[in-house]
Amino acid sequence: MIHLNYQIAVSDEQAKALPTEAEMLNWIDAAMLDDRRDGETEIALRVVEPEEIQMLNRDYRGKDKVTNVLSFPFEMPPGLVDLGEELPYLGDLVICAAQVAQEAIDQQKSLKAHWAHMVIHGCLHLQGYDHIDDDEANEMETLEVDILAELGFLSPYEN
Repeated sequence: MIHLNYQIAVSDEQAKALPTEAEMLNWIDAAMLDDRRDGETEIALRVVEPEEIQMLNRDYRGKDKVTNVLSFPFEMPPGLVDLGEELPYLGDLVICAAQVAQEAIDQQKSLKAHWAHMVIHGCLHLQGYDHIDDDEANEMETLEVDILAELGFLSPYEN
């Protein structure tokens, strides 16, 4: 079971165009790999304005620019690890609504399809996937395409 803390920190006008919490949960569930599907998982998903994601991108990644999605995997505090505790918290996703909307227009994709891609992309990052080198990128992109196809969306990497 997935517990979602869905935080909307955008204007009321922008919020009207956001996916529903049920859609977000569906996309997150689809992105959970087999070892996470059977247990409980907690995720915080915060939808923000460009200024907030730019600040986070600058402070945590050293890139002073707006981006579409940031993933912050949860790291178990050392004291809990020592006690043998296991928490189901996967981490935080921060997504910039305005950036996702603009990219959907620029890339001629449906807004819903692009949102699904960003949520899935972020969830894969929370599970340890990355795209720093070509092999990692190919593996991650293949997973994204497969998950999106299961949900009825086309590949985000084809024109």
